[in-house]
Amino acid sequence: MDKEALNRRISAGNFVENNGSVLRTVNILKTKFNRLKDIKYAMNIEKNDIENSVNYLYEVGYLHLRNTESKQPSNLADTDFDELEGKLTAKGIQLLAEVIQDECVEI
Repeated sequence: MDKEALNRRISAGNFVENNGSVLRTVNILKTKFNRLKDIKYAMNIEKNDIENSVNYLYEVGYLHLRNTESKQPSNLADTDFDELEGKLTAKGIQLLAEVIQDECVEI
C-alpha cells in the first residue's frame, strides 16, 4: 500500500472515530443544547475535523443544530461554527443506544 492510500485510510478511520466521539460528547447534557465551540474545546481536536463530523451527523439526522443567539434552527452552511449549538435527535439517541447502526460512526 502506498503512502497516499495509507493516509486516506487513516483519515477515514479518524473521521469515523471522531463522529462517535462528537455524538457522545454532545449527549453529555442529554436534553440541553451544547455550544459546539465548547464541544470542540472539550474534545481537543482540530476545528476542521469537528466541523466535518458535525456536518455529517447533522446531514444524516443525528443532530439538531441551532443558532446560539436566535435559538432558530441552522446549520454549518448558514451559521459560523462558533455560533451553533447542538443536541441529539431521536435518531442520534437510537444510534448511541445501538438500536441502529452507521458504519461512519464508531460507538
